[in-house]
Amino acid sequence: MEYDRAAELKASIDRLPRANLANLPTPLEEAPRLSEALGGPRIFFKRDDLTGLALGGNKTRMFEFTLGEALQRGATTVVAGAAVQSNYCRQLAAACSKLGLGLHLVLRKNPGEGDPEIQGNLLLDLLFGAKIEIIEADVMEQEKVINRVAEKLIGKGHRVYMGRKSSLADLGLEAVGYVNCALELYDQLHEQGLRIHRLFASSSTTTQAGLLLGAKYLNCDFQIVGVSPVDWIEDVPSEIARIAKEAANRLGVDLTVSSSEIVNFGGYVGEGYGKLTPEALEAIKLVARTEGVLLDPVYTGKAMAALIDRIRRKEIGSDETVVFLHTGGFPALFAYNKDLSLEE
Repeated sequence: MEYDRAAELKASIDRLPRANLANLPTPLEEAPRLSEALGGPRIFFKRDDLTGLALGGNKTRMFEFTLGEALQRGATTVVAGAAVQSNYCRQLAAACSKLGLGLHLVLRKNPGEGDPEIQGNLLLDLLFGAKIEIIEADVMEQEKVINRVAEKLIGKGHRVYMGRKSSLADLGLEAVGYVNCALELYDQLHEQGLRIHRLFASSSTTTQAGLLLGAKYLNCDFQIVGVSPVDWIEDVPSEIARIAKEAANRLGVDLTVSSSEIVNFGGYVGEGYGKLTPEALEAIKLVARTEGVLLDPVYTGKAMAALIDRIRRKEIGSDETVVFLHTGGFPALFAYNKDLSLEE
């Protein structure tokens, strides 16, 4: 019966238009030296840093569906935006190059910052040929600029598809990429004979929404824990529940994820989005030096810091098995070289 549900979910996903962008399935690998360093639990990495496109990351799964739809609609240009060191924009730039789509990015730098160094994700955005405008603004002002850029391009005859930081961005369709990941993980756990207790992931929106919807549909009994990397969403569980509903509608699935079911920790963001915390720095170094795996300062470093903290506080037992979803992002490390305290 469970495998019947897996087949049904796969059929629902396969009905959607899709672009072939990611190397799937990504590996599910044990991290024994990290587990030993922490005194347990048993830890596995779901390696979505190895999705392949532009050094990998979780957004590539999402672009398979959003850009699949963009192509179906006959789009010629994508308009989107995020922070200067955005993993989303780096993977989007590569995906648009691969698919022959134009890309205009409006990138946000923090107020008072000077011109950003052409390093990390920004360097790759430029290498992939994205047209970039860098602004000093908050998220709301950035959305207005993105919409103005789109209107200008439409006026010139471009067929525009709207991405992140636009009110027209389809986050439900993005979340379908992580419904598919939940299905993939479900199969891997069965193949490896593993029963897990928790899954940790850096997310405040689509990644956790898709995982929760997929896992609930498949009757998975493990807890999904999100660690929010942002500090501007007032009610993260409600936002995740809303996106999960949109994803369910896209798939034609009669299932609801309520905000009361959602576990998402907001206390690990530190001084703000994109600002490295001491705990994330410790996590980055520990994982690099025990497993040879690179985390990033903005997302996975903070999510791993949360997992380490919960283990040390005995909230996660040494006899448990945990999957850490590695959502990628390590190119940003190069832009944070002065903050990594490597002079030691």
